[in-house]
Amino acid sequence: MPSFKKHQRKIDEHALPQTVERHLQSELIAEALVDAGYVRIGFDHFALPRDNLAAAKREGRLRRNFQGYTDDTAETLIGLGASAIGRMPQGFAQNVVVTRDYLARIAEDRPATLKGYGFTGDDRFRADLIERLMCDMALDLSKIALSHGRDPKSAIVDRSRLDSLIADGAVTMDGDERLFVSKGAEFLVRTVASAFDAHLARSVATHSRTV
Repeated sequence: MPSFKKHQRKIDEHALPQTVERHLQSELIAEALVDAGYVRIGFDHFALPRDNLAAAKREGRLRRNFQGYTDDTAETLIGLGASAIGRMPQGFAQNVVVTRDYLARIAEDRPATLKGYGFTGDDRFRADLIERLMCDMALDLSKIALSHGRDPKSAIVDRSRLDSLIADGAVTMDGDERLFVSKGAEFLVRTVASAFDAHLARSVATHSRTV
């Protein structure tokens, strides 16, 4: 991310693989790991069949947090260090970004938290949708909507994106209730998840109005 990390601007971007090449490299590595006996977890993790992570996948209890895929069911993740983000049942909290400011607050025995965001009911609904999609490569819209007292039809916020993925064969749907990421298209799961991300949809709409 050279736009964010200035030292990366010293890298000649023309010497780096582009999107298609990166995907091919990723899939070659994945195939080598699977051939060596590892189980593919989600789209970017691997574990041996006897590992707890592989068991969590088989049993449908895989989770995903800031650290990646996990079988940890804890609802609290505490972020330590400058810019670290923590998650509590009530919402997110982020520490101050500049290291010297973070150290100063700690030295003065002050909270390092800079800002927070409290979850709404819709946030919790969409978090469950996206987590199950990322973990299972499939989504039971009716089941999750029912658990939140919502209409399954309200889950999708970017229908055109989803229809495009269906047209490309990356996604299949059983009516409007169940969704499946096609085998070989797991690397697109983030794009699939974006169709359920209300915050992203609002951000795109706002940007479109201001450009």
